[in-house]
Amino acid sequence: MNETNRNMILAIVLSVVVLFGWQFFIAGPQMQRAQQQAEIAAQQAAAANPGLATTTTTTNADGTTTTTTAATPTTAAAGTFADRAAALAASPRVEIETASLKGTINLTGGRLDDLQLKKYTETLAADSAIITLLTPSGAPGGYYVEQGWAAASGSTVKLPDATSQWTLEGDASARLTETTPVTIKWDNGAGLTFRRSFAVDADYLFTVTQSIENASGGDVALFPYARAVREGTPAVQNFFVQHEGPVGVLGSNNQVAKKYTDLQGDKQIRLDNTTGWLGFTDKYWATAVIANPGEAVNAQFTYLKPNNQDEYQTSFVGTNPVTVASGATAENKSYVFAGAKEEAVIASYETQYHFDRLELLIDWGWFFFLTKPMFYLIRFLYGIIGNFGLAMLAVTVIVKGLFFPLASRSYASMAAMRRVQPEMKTIQDRFKEDRPAQQQAMMELYKREKINPLSGCWPVLIQIPVFFSLYTVIFISLEMRHAPFFGWIQDLAAQDPTNIFTLFGLLPIANETLLGVPLIGGLLHLGIWPLIMGVTMWVQMRLNPPPPDPTQAMIFNWMPVVFTFMLGTFPAGLVIYWSWNNFLSILQQYFIMARHGAKVDLFGNILTSLGLRKTKPSAP
Repeated sequence: MNETNRNMILAIVLSVVVLFGWQFFIAGPQMQRAQQQAEIAAQQAAAANPGLATTTTTTNADGTTTTTTAATPTTAAAGTFADRAAALAASPRVEIETASLKGTINLTGGRLDDLQLKKYTETLAADSAIITLLTPSGAPGGYYVEQGWAAASGSTVKLPDATSQWTLEGDASARLTETTPVTIKWDNGAGLTFRRSFAVDADYLFTVTQSIENASGGDVALFPYARAVREGTPAVQNFFVQHEGPVGVLGSNNQVAKKYTDLQGDKQIRLDNTTGWLGFTDKYWATAVIANPGEAVNAQFTYLKPNNQDEYQTSFVGTNPVTVASGATAENKSYVFAGAKEEAVIASYETQYHFDRLELLIDWGWFFFLTKPMFYLIRFLYGIIGNFGLAMLAVTVIVKGLFFPLASRSYASMAAMRRVQPEMKTIQDRFKEDRPAQQQAMMELYKREKINPLSGCWPVLIQIPVFFSLYTVIFISLEMRHAPFFGWIQDLAAQDPTNIFTLFGLLPIANETLLGVPLIGGLLHLGIWPLIMGVTMWVQMRLNPPPPDPTQAMIFNWMPVVFTFMLGTFPAGLVIYWSWNNFLSILQQYFIMARHGAKVDLFGNILTSLGLRKTKPSAP
């Protein structure tokens, strides 16, 4: 490999170092935007929660038009309960129990605000609590979903709000299960009876049907709405691989994804006359309110600050009012997804219910065209092998096999470069003072020997998107969470728990900090698998003689060390993949180059790198 070739590879690899190093050691949560829009600020000053307004224009018989405006009711005041248990005990509830979910419907407000995911735990500990998704308003981390009706501006119709006390129809001991829906009822005392029927499947989809029975003696027109509300700003990893925060797919507006800090600056993002869904996505869990497919709605992302506490809303309201004639009944249906981001489940909902691109609840990243097929392949192999780690190693072998012809040509070119090194040295000495002539002579040599000096870069260039795609799969896939490998690796999505700087757990300093700065145990986390990765990378680089240039030699010697520490905090699955990939690359490069007549003095190169043998020109 000549100097130009080495410099190109160095540039590529160092770019990867800068990319990941910046994200892990420098980047943090974004700063809040300093200025607020004057118009939005005025709205906030006018009301703690203006809700979501909708306008509808109708044409009258005389040709004139009438515009009506409606707004959703305000949310409940937050910060009134000491903990989640106190909030749950403060109101009557209807139990939810399915194969995947456990929780309750709050009869105060008639909302879904208590939900846990039975199949997932916080940690791997045997006594770990299951994942809590939704929490009542007013408790720490309040997070809930509700449906309701909004009246046109100026209307005096009494509607249910956050304080309305609903009652359960039918059996007082009924509970919501996969086979038994429940209906709650509220009477406004003026001839209108409101009902909300909840149905749920075996996974994470709720069907909510709202109905109005009108015995008021006059027609009533109301707008249906649905919203997901999050009180307080949740902790997010704020990492470029995956979006966490408000998200939606809204018709021709396509995907709309915002960070919480973005929404704090925008205050309100409104998208009228659209369709689709919107909600909040976390790393592994999500909540979304979904309009009936094809139904026209006005959607809105909103940031509020009632009682000096952050509050985020994703909501939609129907653009067309539901008109209920006197003595009649009318209804509206919408859906709620609240649960784990299981790819197969979300895909089935998209197919069965025709929800618009619900798959985008899962952020497959920039290389989605590689990431999704790789995920499907790993999942398929897991079904055969029974271990995600082994499935990942098998994928590496498959990828190596697919790109073997290209790698063979690249290594063959590198071998040819090794063979003509004496001639290259002669040309460099002959045209030492004439760079153009030297370059022309080099090109003629490459042409005569059929050498492509850039072909050695291809193995590195190919590995970058594959590596990034696999990293994305490991980072975002719920299937990888808590997936064991062997030995001490019980979670492929977490970093290697061993650490040589804590003597593998003997020294209790893993989480200590000094003035907010992590000490050795936290900052320099270096487990066994990162060490294996570093060693295999170092050995792979010893397949070629050390560069004659001292600067290049120093960079090549220190690069495995830098990568070892950098990958110390990466998911263990990715480090295992890289180690295995390095091992396969060593075997592949050794045999291909040897087959093409290039002597591979691995042991000698190692001795030279360690200073135990003087550098000498490599043999052809």
